[in-house]
Amino acid sequence: MQLGLIGLGKMGGNMRERIRRAGHTVVGYDHNPELSDADSLSALVEKLEAPRTVWVMVPAGAATQSVIDELGKLLEPGDTVVDGGNSRWTEDERHAAELGATGIGFVDAGVSGGVWGLENGYALMVGGVAEHVARVQPIFDALKPEGPYGYVHAGNVGAGHFSKMVHNGIEYAMMQAYAEGWELLEKVDSVTDVREVFRSWREGTVIRSWLLDLAVDALDEDEHLDGLKGVAQDSGEGRWTVEAAIDHAVPLPAITASLFARFASRQEDSPQMKMIASLRNQFGGHAVENAKNAKNAKNTDGGR
Repeated sequence: MQLGLIGLGKMGGNMRERIRRAGHTVVGYDHNPELSDADSLSALVEKLEAPRTVWVMVPAGAATQSVIDELGKLLEPGDTVVDGGNSRWTEDERHAAELGATGIGFVDAGVSGGVWGLENGYALMVGGVAEHVARVQPIFDALKPEGPYGYVHAGNVGAGHFSKMVHNGIEYAMMQAYAEGWELLEKVDSVTDVREVFRSWREGTVIRSWLLDLAVDALDEDEHLDGLKGVAQDSGEGRWTVEAAIDHAVPLPAITASLFARFASRQEDSPQMKMIASLRNQFGGHAVENAKNAKNAKNTDGGR
């Protein structure tokens, strides 16, 4: 299958490689010409045979809207656009209607996998009508992890991004719990090896998880996280999750508290946020601030 892929940052670039490894043809476009297979969106479209499938992997908001607007002029009836970025679910129905007016299909895909997705696969939460989803299914199969899990057609347009938003809200709360436990262990004199306590939890406990594994990796790199500043940003999806909970009168005390804890971290140097920041860097390559305010990240071109 042929795919046009727009946005070749940390996730997009690795996704291109994983799809190619599965035997598909990918034509990529990025503002960085060194990464691109085409020098413009129009050139990308010209390189694809109809019916075309184009996957958009750019920052949510104005950047995504601009690309979708341009694709609406370049593509033809029977083509399909996939928004695989972190767009807010409320934008999906508008994008589907705009493209659908000219006969172009639209699918929203929540993608999780961060910098590890190339080897481990990407968890995919997809929204859209069955016909449009089926057009993209070979690409979803190439991206997902091996085995029966890691992919779901979650429902109608918007369901994919809504599901990914809730996923990220849960992620906020889980990271906050690990961070609070880590800070408490660090505070008491009787526990002399906090890192090994965390490591011991990786097997046989009910709180073992990949996030716990990454926390141990972070502590192996910097045992007491002394090199980090206690500041953690929020991607926006935590806020959207809380706002959706308010709209639907669903109580989310843990997720809401974890979001507000991140806000508090911007007012003072928080030990807990050192752990949050290190976890975000471990799974997504998100930038962290070191104790001297210098920026450091595994990658700096975006990602989840």
